[in-house]
Amino acid sequence: MAFLEAKNISFTYPDEKQPVLKDISFSVEQGEFIVLCGSSGSGKSTLLRLIKREIAPHGEKKGEFFLENNPLLTIEAEEVAKSIGMVFQDPENQIVMDKVLEELIFGLENMGASTGEMRKRVAEIVHFFGLEGLLDKKTYELSGGQKQLVNLASVLLMEPKVLLLDEPTSQLDPVSAREFIGMLQTMNEEFGITVIIAEHRLEELFGIADRAMVLDKGEMLYFDHPRSVIQRLGSEKNHEMYNYLPSPARLFLDQSNERHSGLIPLSVKEGKKWLNSLHVTVTKEITENKTYQDMLLQLKHLDFQYSKDTNKILNNLSLNVFEGEWLTIVGANGTGKSTLLKVMAGLARPQRGSIYYKGKKVKKQLPNEIGFLPQNPKLFFLHDTIEDELKEIIHYHHVNAGEERIQELLDLFKLEHLLKRHPYDVSGGEMQKAALAGVLLPKPSLLLVDEPTKGLDPDSKQQFGELLKELQKQGLTIVMVTHDIEFAASYSTRCAMMFQGSITTEAPSKRFFQGNAFYTTVVNRMTRGSHIPDVLTVEEARLSWHVQK
Repeated sequence: MAFLEAKNISFTYPDEKQPVLKDISFSVEQGEFIVLCGSSGSGKSTLLRLIKREIAPHGEKKGEFFLENNPLLTIEAEEVAKSIGMVFQDPENQIVMDKVLEELIFGLENMGASTGEMRKRVAEIVHFFGLEGLLDKKTYELSGGQKQLVNLASVLLMEPKVLLLDEPTSQLDPVSAREFIGMLQTMNEEFGITVIIAEHRLEELFGIADRAMVLDKGEMLYFDHPRSVIQRLGSEKNHEMYNYLPSPARLFLDQSNERHSGLIPLSVKEGKKWLNSLHVTVTKEITENKTYQDMLLQLKHLDFQYSKDTNKILNNLSLNVFEGEWLTIVGANGTGKSTLLKVMAGLARPQRGSIYYKGKKVKKQLPNEIGFLPQNPKLFFLHDTIEDELKEIIHYHHVNAGEERIQELLDLFKLEHLLKRHPYDVSGGEMQKAALAGVLLPKPSLLLVDEPTKGLDPDSKQQFGELLKELQKQGLTIVMVTHDIEFAASYSTRCAMMFQGSITTEAPSKRFFQGNAFYTTVVNRMTRGSHIPDVLTVEEARLSWHVQK
């Protein structure tokens, strides 16, 4: 008997002609771990929100959901709220209380649970998640990973039968993301909670999922065991979903003639076992990225704190940025990476230390020289159309030949068809590119970008990376903060790691990632310490390996 079932679900948003979901039918057994994957706009988030009845979007819906053979619409609202829990992409959007303990009991209080029942449940969940040290903390003081754990704990306190998650790791650093997914696996295996998770980052999830559902343009392509899905998508390397596959599987499909689904590795452990059976020689040595020597921006002994009563966010931080390079800064949530970018952009003033730009001490903001693209591109837009936004920037910055400059960037970013659209009415990747075009209008020499790949699907991410790489070739210097290690390894020329408000290590990208155990790529974790030549990405293996059959 199906535990959760969808029958002929179609959905169309108001004023839209095309449905975002088209005749979707599936059934999920109790205790299954389901991964929902697909490109941006494929309907993943819409499907999850339709299942979570209280937050279902407005529009025309056809078909019906069933929970334990009962139509979802006929079940009491309170029962549905308890039975189906959801964790969102942005932890900020889910937290409503000032203190962690208040946040944990918020749902139970609304359900009318007794004080004794609340204390018992909270005690259990706090011990299980190891949240003892956070209970009296303000929620805004938590790191992204801690906030997401509190969100998960708050939902699980309701003892749901189904747990829905919409890209819950997109704002987490690699270590926090792995811990969060490990917690989900534990909840699934030890408590039998049915999990349905939508994600772009599939490296860890395919290895623990029972089945994977692939959506494309609102239609369900496949719903099968992850290996079977990979086998079908990988049967043609030009398939538009090929880049969505986990790195171990793509490396296997790239380097092996075998196509039996049972042999496809889904994890680093399985990947290492497969690699041990290969004999690989190097046909082309991948050289280290060229070094950049002309100083553009220099930070000396910076201290920064938001108030006298709080800890230092930046602590005696020194960093050099060289002209023409792409420098990526990584580190755990809460180490000060975003604050560092704001200080570099002149949006925050350090209490101590000096900043030099092209050899001169910086005393005020340099918006025409240093462009800043924030983590949330929505914050960039103030006008009703992208065209109005770009024209206002031209006027504000007194850009010479402004109309020509707009056209130049529209051609480069392929944004012409979006000019009359409201910035909030385009996809995440399109909004990111429109905001970047606005930042680049004054022709800055230095571009600062904060988490530019957050929420982007693999194809949008690749397009964005190639776009930034082309701008770098044209002379633009880039400093990027990201949790996306695979993206950083593919595009940046140098990397630095932040820890406790300062830079602890920096090196050219290849050397940096090869020297790390956790902050490195999945392919590097597979190849390091083996007889196989060490590589960072599937693309690098494709260029440098020859596998003897």
